Amino acid sequence: MTRPDPDLRSLHDPVLTLLAAHARRDPEQAELAARFAEFVSAHPDCLLRTCAPGHLTASAWILAADGRHCLLAHHRKLGKWLQLGGHADGEPELWRVALREAQEESGMRDFAVGRTVLDLDLHPIPARGAEAEHLHFDVRFLLRAAPDQSLVCSDESNEVRWVEVGDLPRYTTEESVLRLARKARAGGLDDS
Repeated sequence: MTRPDPDLRSLHDPVLTLLAAHARRDPEQAELAARFAEFVSAHPDCLLRTCAPGHLTASAWILAADGRHCLLAHHRKLGKWLQLGGHADGEPELWRVALREAQEESGMRDFAVGRTVLDLDLHPIPARGAEAEHLHFDVRFLLRAAPDQSLVCSDESNEVRWVEVGDLPRYTTEESVLRLARKARAGGLDDS
């Protein structure tokens, strides 16, 4: 196994800055933000899916232009309705990862993107095939879709669907997803 290039650490600065700002804005997640920062500091390859214990991912909590609907995908591998998101694959600007994943998984292109963290979530990904169980250090952002865009389901999902936020508990009982809805309702897009 090759060792990660120590220069990969230079990519950590945007992530660590983002995590520190989130800890200040959301004291309830300060301890979790510190755990994320420790992981990033300890793993030069944390932005790559080859980082065996886990890696950084980014998710997009997507609201429709009306603010009353959120976009969910029925995840093919996990068999659950979840927000859209995926692996950083070396990109240190995690809001860009959330935007890329939103575009790839929904087929839509036009979004307003909040560049501050909406939420953090640390969750295990079960072993599948040759891939061992590992952790996703998920950094989540709020996006608002421009109106009149068609949805296209990617290969990663069985379906993508606009869901009225009030109906969300009919689709999922995942606390991390419900928490995204609560946080999005409480705040707005911050492009700074």
